[in-house]
Amino acid sequence: MTIEFGLGLQAGPPKGQLHRFIGDLDTSLPQLDKFMSDLWMTDHFIWEDEPTHEALMTIAYLAGRYPHMNVGPIVLGQGYRNPALTAKMGATLQALSNGRFIMAIGAGWKLDEYLAYGYPFPSAGVRVEQLEDTLEIITRLWKAPGKVSYQGKHYQISDAYCEPKPDPIPTLVVGGGGNKVMRLAVRFADWWNLPDANFTYYNEHLTVLERHCEELGRDPKSLRRTWFGRIAVGKTEAQAKEFAGPRWTTYNAFVGTSSQILDQIAPFIEAGVDYFMFVVQGLPNPDVLGLLTEEVFPRLRS
Repeated sequence: MTIEFGLGLQAGPPKGQLHRFIGDLDTSLPQLDKFMSDLWMTDHFIWEDEPTHEALMTIAYLAGRYPHMNVGPIVLGQGYRNPALTAKMGATLQALSNGRFIMAIGAGWKLDEYLAYGYPFPSAGVRVEQLEDTLEIITRLWKAPGKVSYQGKHYQISDAYCEPKPDPIPTLVVGGGGNKVMRLAVRFADWWNLPDANFTYYNEHLTVLERHCEELGRDPKSLRRTWFGRIAVGKTEAQAKEFAGPRWTTYNAFVGTSSQILDQIAPFIEAGVDYFMFVVQGLPNPDVLGLLTEEVFPRLRS
C-alpha cells in the first residue's frame, strides 16, 4: 500500500499579512511537492474575525498558479451553493485545469456562518437529505448524456445540461462521520474522509463504514479511506506543541517529534488509511519543512 499526502491550506492569511497566503505556499511547496501532489482548501466564509478566503475561487487560482498540483475543497458545504451550479463549477474547473480537480463535499455544519451570510440552517437530518440530493444531481450532471432532470426532496433540476462533461469524471469525496453521511459515502463516493480524528474515533467509524458496505454490496476496499487535519512536528515535543497551539492536541491532530508522529500515524495505516491531508502548523518554518521532508514523509512512504 502506497501512502500519499495532500497539503491542507489555512482558511486564509494571518491578520494584516495578506501576502503570506501565497507567499508561504511559494516558500514551502518546492520542498513539500516532492511528497504532496494535491492542495486542499477548507470551505468557510468566516472564522470569527480572521481573514478567510472562499474555497472555489481560491482553488481555481491555485490550479493556475501551481500547474503541477491537483486542487480540491475539503469539504464543500452543500448548502452554500445550488447543487447544479456546484456541478457546473466543478466540470468547468476540471476542463480548464486539464483534469486536476477533486470534488469533496459534506452536509455542512458551521451555524454561525450560515446565519451571518443569510443561509437557512435546517436540522442535521434535513442537511443530510440535501446532501443526498446534491450528490444525485452532481453525479447525474457529470455522467448522464444530454439533458438531465431530477426531482429530489429538497433540490430539483429540469432539462439541465452540463456541457462539456468533465473528462475524466473528478474523484468524488464525501466527508463526515454521521451514520447517514457515511452511508451516502458508500453509495456515491470514491473516497471517504473523516477530519480531526484520533485513531480510536476513526476506527469506530470504520466499523460503521464497513457495515454499510456490506449492506449495500460494496467492496470496502473500493472506498478509499482518508484523513484530514493538523500536523505539528518539532525537534522537541515542546516545540511541536508551540506550533500546534492550544486548539490542536494528540486528541484531534498529530503533534510531537518525528518519531512520536510516526507512532501516532501507524495505526491509521494499519487500518487501511492510505491518504492524509495535512494542514501543517508552523509553515514555512525551515525546521518544520526539514523534519517533514527528511524524517516523517520518507519513513511513512517506506
